[in-house]
Amino acid sequence: MLSDIPVSTDDRVLIDFRTADDAGVYRWESGPALVQTVDFFTPIVDDPYIYGQIAAANSVSDIYAMGGRPLTALAIAGFPADGLEPGTIREIFRGGFDKLREAGVALLGGHTVQDREIKFGYAVTGSIDPARVLSNAGARAGDVLFLTKPLGTGIVGTAIKFDRADPGLMEAAIRSMRTLNRAAAEALLSLPPGVVHACTDVTGFGLIGHATEMAVASGVTLEIAAGKVPLFSGVHDLARQNRSGGMTSNEEHYAAGASVAAGVDEDLLSLLYDPQTSGGLLISAGADWSDHLVSVMEKAGVRASAIGRARSQNGGVRVRIMV
Repeated sequence: MLSDIPVSTDDRVLIDFRTADDAGVYRWESGPALVQTVDFFTPIVDDPYIYGQIAAANSVSDIYAMGGRPLTALAIAGFPADGLEPGTIREIFRGGFDKLREAGVALLGGHTVQDREIKFGYAVTGSIDPARVLSNAGARAGDVLFLTKPLGTGIVGTAIKFDRADPGLMEAAIRSMRTLNRAAAEALLSLPPGVVHACTDVTGFGLIGHATEMAVASGVTLEIAAGKVPLFSGVHDLARQNRSGGMTSNEEHYAAGASVAAGVDEDLLSLLYDPQTSGGLLISAGADWSDHLVSVMEKAGVRASAIGRARSQNGGVRVRIMV
């Protein structure tokens, strides 16, 4: 639908929509560049304050995934004209504001419209060193792939709607979604330049979807060991009964470029397509620095799980899922 939209010819645009990256980057005449993104979605939890916090954490995540520092935000919201208590709206905004404040982001204002379904999020602007941009387009053959948060928030969100989620699992998923990717991003930037070759956050397209985009942008094939991918405890048992529409869409869109080894569990494969909210960072880094990267992450309070490798491009296979 958008294939005939012309691309920018402004040489100050360093990254735009062409590589399906997390945010756009625009170079100023001097100093740091601008990094900009926008994201919003419908409620995935019942508590309005927590929903606001998750929406804010999810929105600023794209800035962290690029290696930038979020600075300002504009709220974007849609609320029904009636049937929603003013206090509920207030709690959504308060949750978002508190999370932005935790991230050191200034809320400048925003825009709301009437909508039959609640929607909330932010447009976020940050600063970034043009020489240290963490694009999704730099993965190299031989790199080790890391993931910094467990998968399963989409399945948990669906289970919550039908009262099928175990309280412990629900609490773990909500805690993860409320957690900023700030510590992980700062840990990556503390490494020497050139150690991290590519980075993206895993959100609505699921692990396979975002890995596919990284593979296409980088000209490699990403090999993922399904058994090494971190999952929320107990979420595997919910996978079959709590497939979301987003999971089905992701599978329809990305399965053609995915090669799945015999023996990969069907429900585990579903989790790799599961759309995530405020998910972790998918990192492609030089193999010689793997142990050091894990150590730096641990010191920052982040668990970075090695889940695979980047390989030389193999025909039309974008992502290879191994047992």
